Amino acid sequence: MRNRFFQFFMVMVASAVLTSCSKDDDTTPSEQNIYQTAKANPDLSSLVAAIDKAGLSDELSNSAASFTVFAPTNDAFSAFLSANGFNSLNDVPVDVLTSVLLNHVVDGKKMAADLITGYVNTLATFGSTTSHLSLYVNTSAGVTLNGSSKVTAADVKASNGVVHVVDQVIGLPTVVTFAISNPDFSTLVQALTRPDLSTDFVSILSGAGPFTVFAPTNAAFSALLTELGASSLNDIDATTLEKVLTYHVVSGNILAESLSNNQVVGTLNGDSFTIHLMSGAQIMDANDRTSNIIATDVQGSNGVVHVIDKVILPTL
Repeated sequence: MRNRFFQFFMVMVASAVLTSCSKDDDTTPSEQNIYQTAKANPDLSSLVAAIDKAGLSDELSNSAASFTVFAPTNDAFSAFLSANGFNSLNDVPVDVLTSVLLNHVVDGKKMAADLITGYVNTLATFGSTTSHLSLYVNTSAGVTLNGSSKVTAADVKASNGVVHVVDQVIGLPTVVTFAISNPDFSTLVQALTRPDLSTDFVSILSGAGPFTVFAPTNAAFSALLTELGASSLNDIDATTLEKVLTYHVVSGNILAESLSNNQVVGTLNGDSFTIHLMSGAQIMDANDRTSNIIATDVQGSNGVVHVIDKVILPTL
């Protein structure tokens, strides 16, 4: 009797296990690709329509690829269209729409925990070149992109990457975008926007360009004030400050690979400086002062930014 009971018990256990496995198989959905994931979310229907119009559905469905997509909501697209004078997605030129969408896509799967403050390259490019547009990621309080677009829902997994939902469309960045979005350029922004200057730097540097900007950090400006014996930027007269600022801007989209040792670079104020590469990438200014180029090729839609650790000074 005991043996018969034991056999019956084992059959019942096995049956329960098999039934449980069968239920798990039935209820566990297969992971969708990025395009399918977006399509399954009603609040991303505008994004899906944009992807379809730009012809990017196959790329975002590619099982052999791995992407991180920052996905704007329907409200984000509505705000973007309104801000740019478009009545609907149909009014957006396909080439512009494609660039904007690709500016939301980063190669490789980056979960929220993988994101760190700094620059990453998107799949969008500068004009017809192969230089990829940069995206400034700030993780100091959640995740903010280019200073405005915030991640509101992170780590939506897909079979070919991950989706992070954002509350604003990430517009194509200018060199001004990168200055404003990075807190380490706050003193530079303060200088560029000082009301007593005769030059509207923000309007100029938001234009078509292209421009190459050698951007000093906050620490670089602090060191300059100490060097000059000044307590603040307000101690520097407007004419001098304008000469200094235009000395940091060069015409053209000059990438780091284009710089050569002893290259003389003409600036927007008519003066020039010299590139030295023997001890790392450096600039020697008109006063024989040396600044190190500490980050390169922050690519915008109208030019490129290189970060420097010392304010360079023209002939004054």
